[in-house]
Formats: sequence, structure tokens, C-alpha cells
Amino acid sequence: MRYGLFSDVHGNLEALAVVLEGLKALKVDSLMFLGDAVGYGANPDEACTMIRACADLSVLGNHDAAVSGRMPYAEYYDAARNAIDWCVARVSPENQAWLRSANYKERRDFVELCHGAPMVPEDFEYLFTADQVGELLEDDTALAPVTFVGHSHLTTSFRLHDDSIGAFVGNEIRCDPDAKFIITVGSVGQPRDRDPRACCGVFDTETRVFTYHRFEYDVHRARKKILDAGLSQVFGDRLLVGV
Repeated sequence: MRYGLFSDVHGNLEALAVVLEGLKALKVDSLMFLGDAVGYGANPDEACTMIRACADLSVLGNHDAAVSGRMPYAEYYDAARNAIDWCVARVSPENQAWLRSANYKERRDFVELCHGAPMVPEDFEYLFTADQVGELLEDDTALAPVTFVGHSHLTTSFRLHDDSIGAFVGNEIRCDPDAKFIITVGSVGQPRDRDPRACCGVFDTETRVFTYHRFEYDVHRARKKILDAGLSQVFGDRLLVGV
């Protein structure tokens, strides 16, 4: 099986459409969404509708949880809080219900999906470094052999073997069965790894190889829509540079 994995769309319809076409061309067997359909971008409702129509599995992101009333967000910084308020008023009842029904984790065979750190997925902890993984991880026996996450908008991954945890970045990751892996799939709609192209990935369950794929899209159109909507300019400007 070839899984197409994508995350952190954040209402960026231009990026999402290009990524879905790209994954279709790559002939994946199943599409899996790792959360945060909404937030930051100008098309939260349309993004939800498009993801609902194509994804075979989806998990809940923190922005999805906030917009659907499943978690408080009063402590978010002003621009993010305002964006969530803006999304709440624009996401349809049907898509709200979809977000409320999403699980924090999904598993298929030896592969698990969640938005943030898989240890306590409802806490939406970020994974940036190997030390951070070690601090959060009490017992790696609970981890799936391969776990895919989003949330950080980065492309940093982690290999866990015996008592060691290594962080690495690479375009292709071979998940040898002697170790466990936590792989961050990057962001479709708000990349922050200094590459503004929309990011997603493909995992082949037979070869156990994950490969990143990047796609150009109309960044300037997506940015203009953010500005025209009255959302924070920083959400549009960061699309230009991928930070």
C-alpha cells in the first residue's frame, strides 16, 4: 500500500488543491490527513469540505479542536485567537460536526497517525528535538513501529532504537523494522522549514520507505486572500518564505 500523508492545511485552498493533484499523480492507494484543516488561511470551510471528500483517515489538529469547541484557546496569541474566531463564524455546521467527530489518533496496521506528539495526543505537544521526544516518552513500547505527525510544520523526524533517540532531516526515510520512527510530514498550507512549497509525503508499507514531496502553488493568491479577509498579515507574509 502507498499512503499519501498530508497535514496542516490551515485553510490554504490553493496549496491543498495542488497537493491533492500531486498525490493523485503519484498513484497513492489511500489519503491520510494529520490535522489542522483550519486556521490562518482564508478558506477554512472549503478546505474541510475538500479533505472530507478525499481522506480515508483523518485526525484532529489543535486548530480544528479550537474551532469546533473541543478545547479552549483564550491563551493563544492575539492573531491566532482572532483567526480561530474568524473561522468559527465561517465553518459550516456539517464541517463543524466532522471536526467534532475526529479522533486524536488513528491506526492502520503498523502505522499510526496523530497531530502532535503521540504519547498524549490530546495535549498537542510539539516535537522539535530528540531531547524533547525523550522527555515526553515514558515507555516506547506503546509506540507504533511508524508514527506520522504534523503540528510543527517542519520536516524533522526521529529514530528510536534501544535507549537512543536520533533526530534527522532527509528527503527519504527508510524505516528499518529494528527501530521505531516518528516522522513529521511537513505542512501543506503553512510550511516553516524555510521552503515555501507545499509539503506532503508518501509511505510505502511494503518497502517501509517514506518520501517527501514538494509542490509549487500560487502563494501570492493565497496571501492576497488572507489580507483581503482581514486576517493577520504575518499569516500571509510567512507563506512567501516558509517560516
